[in-house]
Amino acid sequence: MNRVTAPVLLLLAVLLVACSGEVDASGNQAEPVRASERYVALGDSYTSGPRLGARSGPEGCEQTTGNYPHLLAERLGLELVDVSCGGAMTDHLTEHQQLAGTAEVPPQLDALDADTALVTLSVGANDGNVFGDLVIDCVRSGMADPGGTPCTKKAQLDNGRLAQEIAGIADSIEEAVGDILERAPRARVIVVGYPQIVPASGHCDQLPLAAGDYPFAHQVVQDIVQAQQDGARTADAEYVDVWSATEGHDICADDPWIAGIRPQKPAAIFHPYAEHQDVVADLLMAKISGS
Repeated sequence: MNRVTAPVLLLLAVLLVACSGEVDASGNQAEPVRASERYVALGDSYTSGPRLGARSGPEGCEQTTGNYPHLLAERLGLELVDVSCGGAMTDHLTEHQQLAGTAEVPPQLDALDADTALVTLSVGANDGNVFGDLVIDCVRSGMADPGGTPCTKKAQLDNGRLAQEIAGIADSIEEAVGDILERAPRARVIVVGYPQIVPASGHCDQLPLAAGDYPFAHQVVQDIVQAQQDGARTADAEYVDVWSATEGHDICADDPWIAGIRPQKPAAIFHPYAEHQDVVADLLMAKISGS
């Protein structure tokens, strides 16, 4: 998700090479992933993990060693190529991404090759600036009208633009999986969903939306996640359900895994804490091992 917006599961003992692989969405036997094989991580800032460790990528991407690709690669002994970058859209899988000033990074899919054994993909929320609009516009309007539903009303007047942008995420994910497999035909491709960020109701100081806009904001994030899952299913890719695993850990929760407007420990505003990244790494280990 866009860096400009500046937000346990049991540890699984995983055998690296299981006797039989995971069955993917198409019903095919998924290839096991072995130690030292090449793992390419694609995604936005919910993958890059801003402020969760030492910088590990281009300066403007806010990629750190505390993100789930690094955790997963370390636990499974994989050769990691992490090209996740804050602000990335699905377009940036195949196009250069402009960073601050004149800096830019190559298309993320350029990191793939025929030796790639594992690819994780988590993008979509920045397409059409869906997440940026949700956070910036809804917080601003919520401060002006804390007791109303200003963001909900605005969306009702946008002639369906938001719904169209979200629906397009599914098509973009499907297309991306196809592009990945063209470049890395033997790779296991796992689409990683977003977590629960906004509670369905209530209110908290860490997320200063208008009280009546919480259900709308929660639904927008859920719709984005559903679009990711739909795209993965249509493309016969594997999918990791982070949404369900993060229930009860949104920004307003007693034990939040997503930072609010005043992070209580290292994290970017409205971005994951280390707990989220650790859980995603656990979920991926379980998926890869078939446990």
